Formats: sequence, C-alpha cells, structure tokens
Amino acid sequence: MIHQLIFAAPKPGMSEEEFQQYWLNVHATTYASKIPQIRRYLIDTRIPFWPDEGEPLWSGVAEIWLRDEKEQLESLQTPEFLDGARMDEPRWAAFWRTVVLDTDAHELVPGPEEGPQEAVKLIVLTKRREGLPLAEFRSRSLGAHADLVRQVPGLRRYLQCHTRDGAYGIGEAVLDAANLLWFDDRQALAEALESPEFAKVRADLGTFVEPRYIHRMVVQEHWVIGPESR
Repeated sequence: MIHQLIFAAPKPGMSEEEFQQYWLNVHATTYASKIPQIRRYLIDTRIPFWPDEGEPLWSGVAEIWLRDEKEQLESLQTPEFLDGARMDEPRWAAFWRTVVLDTDAHELVPGPEEGPQEAVKLIVLTKRREGLPLAEFRSRSLGAHADLVRQVPGLRRYLQCHTRDGAYGIGEAVLDAANLLWFDDRQALAEALESPEFAKVRADLGTFVEPRYIHRMVVQEHWVIGPESR
C-alpha cells in the first residue's frame, strides 16, 4: 500500500482558514474523493502551536492510500482527476509550493486510527545528512531513534513514513521521511515536547539528519474516506 502525503499551501490572497475550509468542504468532497482508486483519504489541517513559527511552509496535508503503483497511475488518468481534482487545484492552492511524498509506512507504536476530537498530530519531516547512505538512514531511524521516540510520555501512536525507492531512481528525493506522532490533545503534546525524553529525541535526530531540512507541523485530522478502506 502506498501512503502518499501531499503538503499544500493557500493560493495568494486566500487566508489559511479559507484554504482549509475549501479543501475540506469543496475540493475533498466534490472532487478528490471521487477518484475511484483512492482507498482512504485524510486531510490534516495545520493548527498554530509555536508562538515563533512564523509563516508556515504549508497549511495542510492530504494523506492518501493507494493499493499499488498500477492503481496510482490509473488514478492520474481518470476523468475524476483530470477534469475534477486537477482542474480545481488552482482555485485554492499554491500548486508551485506543493510537495508530494510517496511513502512506505511503518507503525512503530500501534494505536487507534481515529482518536478523540481534541487529538493532535505532530509531523516532523527529515532529510538525511549529506554522505549518509539511505540504507543506513533508514536503519538508524527505524532502530535506535525509534526506540527513543517510544519513550516519549503521552505518545499514543507513531508512524515513520519513508520515501519510496522510486523517488531515488533518477536523483535525490526532496525529503527522506515523515515522522507522525499522535497525542491526546495540545497539552499532552506540549508536555511531551518539554520532557527529557523528547530532548533525547531531538539530540539524536541532529546526529543523522540535516537540521536545516527539519520541518515540523502540528495538525488535526479530518477523515474523508476512512479510516476503513473502501
């Protein structure tokens, strides 16, 4: 199963709230959800969390599950995509800022896929240090680093989504992994980030990823198709 993450930002002149509402109430329901090959579909809307985070790179993330490369290619050839979702995108999204990651997901702390209404998710995007082999990055990330993350208090679920091999076929992928960490609410996340256990996570991450390419977002989930697969 391909776990695709699409990071998107508002078109010029559109506020973040307008962007998110259009995505949830128009684009997702009228266009994207009609693409038959999409098995599950989730929208993460960014919520302000850090007082000093400034202008965000993205204001939301679409998470899409596709069975395999064959169905992914078929989805891009459907009228629902070509005449629907793709044509609608310029109405609300700054498509030149969109980043798409096709990933393989590894669930490292199992948990429910649908949490309480107040639940939040921390997304941390990473790129390995220059010169570090991809296989070593993946081994380190899924092994020793994941062991540290498991110790973080209040963590309810934890996924590492690693960019699929196809992205490296003719060059270098933009990012190597997206780390997804679930918490019951904002307070639980804030306490986790201030914990000594998370301090160890930050310190370890800095030893094998490029600090300037670490991007983080706090989001809330909105299921469009799912969590059960159609």
